[in-house]
Amino acid sequence: MNLEGVKYLVVGSGFFGAVIAERIANIMNEKVLVIEKRGHIGGNCHSIDDKETGIHYHLYGTHIFHTSNKRVWEYINKFTEFNGYFHQVLTRHNGKVYQMPVNLETINSFYNVDLKPFEVEEFLRKEIEKENIKEPANFEEKAISMMGRPLYEAFIKGYTLKQWQKDPKDMPDSILKRLPFRTNYNESYYYSRWQGIPVDGYGEIFRKMLKHPNIEVQLNTDFFQIRDKVDPETMIIYSGPIDQFFDYKYGKLEYRTLRFEMEVHNVEDYQGTSVMNYADVEIPYTRIHEPRHLHPERTDYPKDKTLIIKEYSMLDDGTNPYYPINDERNQNLILKYRDEVSTLKNVKISGRLGEYRYFDMHDTINHALELFDKISKNNLSNKTTPSLSNGNGRRN
Repeated sequence: MNLEGVKYLVVGSGFFGAVIAERIANIMNEKVLVIEKRGHIGGNCHSIDDKETGIHYHLYGTHIFHTSNKRVWEYINKFTEFNGYFHQVLTRHNGKVYQMPVNLETINSFYNVDLKPFEVEEFLRKEIEKENIKEPANFEEKAISMMGRPLYEAFIKGYTLKQWQKDPKDMPDSILKRLPFRTNYNESYYYSRWQGIPVDGYGEIFRKMLKHPNIEVQLNTDFFQIRDKVDPETMIIYSGPIDQFFDYKYGKLEYRTLRFEMEVHNVEDYQGTSVMNYADVEIPYTRIHEPRHLHPERTDYPKDKTLIIKEYSMLDDGTNPYYPINDERNQNLILKYRDEVSTLKNVKISGRLGEYRYFDMHDTINHALELFDKISKNNLSNKTTPSLSNGNGRRN
């Protein structure tokens, strides 16, 4: 691979890398090289058709696009049309299906009561007071202080143990902020103004974003095998694991990863919804995806078979990181790595793995657009003001 003269090198072709590359190519009219270690573009958002059933599915778990950010919504709609899919999650506990996140229907069904919204607070207060938790110190205590122990143990504890491979007592309460808790009958998983699934899938979005004469894409290319060949004048825009970029100088950050098992069943509809959580710790998988439900507009799916995907969560061994684990140890480490990033002059590190933050897709796109604003502004000023390069942080 000839890297001589490459002005912009984007590492990773997920939403962060693809947005940056597309903007540099289209707006700045500069050439960009995008390298991707996998054999396809799109990172964890990639989607394809299942060969046996023809059902379109997401390779790395169901991805629902949602946002209230107008700039992000207008940007992504340049590359796709969204269907009218409305995301709802259900969960199974002790052989019964409940609404998730916990809402008034979940509470009434679980306790076999008929509370009105204005009665929930007093009802739960009695459950919460049984535990006498004055200042929650961890994930478990925070959850119990919100909903009481019975709801927590039924719907949160087992699922969290499986999902994070850690005792909830050893996890920060900040993780709980991602899970809504409602005292009305709102069934939507998101509060976002816009949500849906790309009509032609995520794969087509990335093909459109990266289909520009100024963009070259190299698949099956590991940045760490070519980094010593990168020109010191090249700007590196990196979205991989931040600790790996610095050769694990301060130690390895912990990540959660996922494993999927695909099954075809000879029925039209297996579970009646796109995502079914399994709250009980005895069930080894965390959820089952049935992707046909993501595209209610599709009339060409088979009537005699359906695709389901069982999802298993586990700690990553360093080869396939998905989600950061934000406990105290990892938060102390990431602060050291972020300090290192601040010393680099020709490297930009971001994205979910690059910032070690739990970004949704719209967050990632927004960060990419904001970073591009800075890059384009600097590029404009550099055309009139000479600048000196300080290197790109390569380690020899």
